[in-house]
Amino acid sequence: MRLLERMRKDWFMIGIVLAIAGAKLEPSIGVNGGPLKPEITVSYIAVATIFFNSGLSLKTEFADSRLHASTCVFCSDFNQGSWWK
Repeated sequence: MRLLERMRKDWFMIGIVLAIAGAKLEPSIGVNGGPLKPEITVSYIAVATIFFNSGLSLKTEFADSRLHASTCVFCSDFNQGSWWK
């Protein structure tokens, strides 16, 4: 039972070791043009996932104030741009 508890506690490290071992055994999966398409998945999907997870970890007060500030800036820029034309 202790082994199962240890695996639950260190699941992330075990996953990293398994991913590295899999890459060592079959490196053709992750090459450019391979089935994982790292030129696309790393460039777009991984970066988007990192930013999404960062956004989820923000405190709601901070996120609400930033959203309000960015909305005000957008509206003021839009309104001032319309005045001059």
